[in-house]
Amino acid sequence: MKKRILVTGGAGFLGSHLCERLLNEGNEVICVDNFFTGSKQNVVHLLRNPYFELVRHDITFPYFAEVDEIYNLACPSSPIHYQYNAIKTVKTSVMGSINMLGLAKRLKARILQASTSEVYGDPLVHPQPEEYWGNVNPIGPRSCYDEGKRCAETLFMNYYEQNGVKIKIVRIFNTYGPRMSINDGRVVSNFAIQALKNQDITIFGDGKQTRSFMYVDDLVEALIRMMSTPDAITGPINLGNPDEFTMLELAEKIIRFTKSKSKLVFQPLPKDDPTQRKPDITKAINILDGWSPKVKLDDGLIPTIEYFSNALKS
Repeated sequence: MKKRILVTGGAGFLGSHLCERLLNEGNEVICVDNFFTGSKQNVVHLLRNPYFELVRHDITFPYFAEVDEIYNLACPSSPIHYQYNAIKTVKTSVMGSINMLGLAKRLKARILQASTSEVYGDPLVHPQPEEYWGNVNPIGPRSCYDEGKRCAETLFMNYYEQNGVKIKIVRIFNTYGPRMSINDGRVVSNFAIQALKNQDITIFGDGKQTRSFMYVDDLVEALIRMMSTPDAITGPINLGNPDEFTMLELAEKIIRFTKSKSKLVFQPLPKDDPTQRKPDITKAINILDGWSPKVKLDDGLIPTIEYFSNALKS
């Protein structure tokens, strides 16, 4: 049966892939984005589809539409973007969630919150299970995003417990793939652009801090499976790839794939930057019918680097 689905932040990196998949499955999709970090270029190929609707709107203001499901992805997610206007970032997480939850309550629609591994801060537990409450600086440079997302989770649980809204919360770990913004400041895009330009690759700290990288297709599959779980399953659940790599390992892979002449240069680690990040995805595997990431880092980097190469040429 064709569903009418609202995707906030739908013109962003993750949102555009989700919109595409939902349309391919025969749904009607309303993509809402204020284009602060999203881009029309990410969804222009979908505009030919009569069941796709693109709306310029900022979800810190109320939005009304008749829909069956809501994926709330709207929020700048890279430090360079969410720190650009910290107050706006908090507003997007908090007021945006209130507006979307109010819409879901009125429509009796299911709503999924794209939360983040950043709720764990610089973790003292490794890997991070959902029961871990995190180690977050509430007044640091990253807190507008970290605490905004933590508050959004609180709001989702409050609407579920107080009003019976059908919620789903997922905590997304580092995700990469085509349509990432060239200037988003995240490590995969930074390294790829620097390598493609044969510039020095900037390593913060000693490069031994770790991240776990999940390809975007694996994430989209998990989001759709989570939305279809029974109402009693609210989450939060971790969505990520438990394969862990140091920044040095990632840089070496990207240099090899791009055949770059880049050299590594080291700079001080930014304040509150996590030293380890790795998801415990036991719950996701159990809840999402055996879902686990299928795309290995090497296999995902190749189309991602190709995308950046084409973007630089254009």
